Amino acid sequence: MELPAHNQKKVSTPPSTKAAEILNSELNVAVKNRDKKAVLELLEQGADVNSKVNSGWTPLQTAVQAGQEDLVRLLLDRGASLHARKDNGGTAFTEAGIVGNVEILQLLLERGSDINDHDINGFTAFMEAAWYGKEEALRFLYSRGAEVNLRRETSEEKAKLHKGGATALMDACRECHFSAVKILVQEMRADVNIRDNRDRNALIHALKKVSSKERYDSAVSIVHFLLEHGVDVKSKDECGKSALILAVEMESPELVAAFLEKDEIDIDDADEEGNTALMVAVEKGNCKIAKLLCEKGARTDRGNLLEVARRNRSLDMENLLREHRATFVPETPRAWEPNSKRWRAQLKKLDQMYRPMIGKLKTFPYIQQKIQDDIYLGLHGGTEVAVRITLSAEGNKEKEFLEECSHCEHLLKLFQSEKEKGCMYLCFPLWEKNLQEHLQDPEGQKDYKAALKMIFRALRELHSLKFAHQDLQPGNFALGTLVLYVLTGGRKPLQQVGIKDLARNSPDYMEALDLVQSLSSRDERGLEGLSKHPYFWNNQRFNFLKAIWNAIKDYRNRESIFQNPNVTRKTFPYPQWTKMIDKDILLVMENPRNAKQYKYKNYVTDLLRLMRNMDEHKDEGISNKIGDYAEYFLKVFPKLTIYVYNSLRQNPTWSRLADFQDPSL
Repeated sequence: MELPAHNQKKVSTPPSTKAAEILNSELNVAVKNRDKKAVLELLEQGADVNSKVNSGWTPLQTAVQAGQEDLVRLLLDRGASLHARKDNGGTAFTEAGIVGNVEILQLLLERGSDINDHDINGFTAFMEAAWYGKEEALRFLYSRGAEVNLRRETSEEKAKLHKGGATALMDACRECHFSAVKILVQEMRADVNIRDNRDRNALIHALKKVSSKERYDSAVSIVHFLLEHGVDVKSKDECGKSALILAVEMESPELVAAFLEKDEIDIDDADEEGNTALMVAVEKGNCKIAKLLCEKGARTDRGNLLEVARRNRSLDMENLLREHRATFVPETPRAWEPNSKRWRAQLKKLDQMYRPMIGKLKTFPYIQQKIQDDIYLGLHGGTEVAVRITLSAEGNKEKEFLEECSHCEHLLKLFQSEKEKGCMYLCFPLWEKNLQEHLQDPEGQKDYKAALKMIFRALRELHSLKFAHQDLQPGNFALGTLVLYVLTGGRKPLQQVGIKDLARNSPDYMEALDLVQSLSSRDERGLEGLSKHPYFWNNQRFNFLKAIWNAIKDYRNRESIFQNPNVTRKTFPYPQWTKMIDKDILLVMENPRNAKQYKYKNYVTDLLRLMRNMDEHKDEGISNKIGDYAEYFLKVFPKLTIYVYNSLRQNPTWSRLADFQDPSL
């Protein structure tokens, strides 16, 4: 029966897809127009408060961009998501950092925004505030726990391209916000020497983007300020340009003069194209800066300086260069091939480019020649080397240490060293891969045991030189973590790897686990004893178990070897082993053809007896069924080896039997 119209209940029907799109678009426009009444009406009509328009903007993000706190509050009350992201990963909170509205930032934090939330490029609200020079927002976010020295997080792919890693201070420097720079350094103790993924510090960022008189003046003030606060003037940009070269490119005599006052500055340093500061000044036709450089002793025999001055029709520049004995020295490229396959291209470029020599060393400490932190490619007397650069005081100690290690077989050898302007250059034989790269190399099977053996031997050599503790506690020596790092193939950073990362399906998982646990506790065996651990026995674990039975078989009370609670700290892991083993094996072994019957019991000693007898008196039927005996038993009883080993080791009477060495080693 149909009810009268006045008794029928109204049911609101959602708008069609096309109508919904129109409503959502109108909602975003209403927010842009700051029309609160229209926003309310559209929401009542069914507009989606979390709908997105071009580039993924939501109404909430648009309201934040407009700086409309009342609209932000209204949309939040109507269910707007704090965590909705634009196509670039930005949220309402990161947008609020750009706008710099403290009231909106506070409101969003109260509603649950994360202070260090970031977009896909790693920008946090704090970084955005620094980039746009929003000083009050900076102070507010800092007061609420924003990380001042946080480096920009980005994707692994972008990090491989050296993108990301910048800090809020670098952003403020790059955008020439002098007041923000002072706040970050003086009030918030921002680190002026952190480097981004292109190895640039705040100084380089301050010198990179100066396009107007206003920005120029601000950049000059920022550079002077950074110099006063101890910034490293040796940092380079992604093209190998030093701060001095960048100051010349800015055509700032004031900054050039300031840098030339620094002892650390190498006036003849060149970028990846081989251009020195003087060559740049001549190319730009800046006689004032060229004069400053020449008077400070810049070399005039690099590059065709006179030809460049003549081409620029600068008689003043030509006369200045001739006054300082400018000459042209033609360079004859040589046909040279490096020994290194991995570093071939970089070494050839280093060989061909101009670099001021440091004794017999030619090196270029910038990102394209970088091996890893503080280590760069080099040519010492023509020999390919890895160059570690340190301050002289630290370098002298490191050199002394390396010289004491020179006769050790498994420790890194120092090839040569050079010293210049407060820096020590330690040169080592060049390697093709570091440990992580070696472990992660997909070609072939990794012999992790051989790598660990070498590490153990190297550490024992260190101990013999009195450079390391015999005490293996984690606080003194994180060898257990290093072992885990190797065993897990370097898949995680050293600081993050844990026991849970060991592969449980590995055939020697239990031995690896025991080795790591031994290294992470106070273990009386030390490196010498632990280098004989069952993990290193390769395929000899089955032979060890057979050998134990042969050693104890004539001892009447042999079960007691493994049963004394004062000796054996762990119970036998297979108390019902006779039910775990293949029934046909047990049947054949309990009823041998030419020997007396024997009923095997669930003792560890009987399991050892069975394993030994099976291997000594092979049965063709069993062999066809289970294949290799050793593989079968170690798969069915993976905890047996380490249980027997530790039980014997902890029993003073029988501990000698645990000292088993793999003959292959």
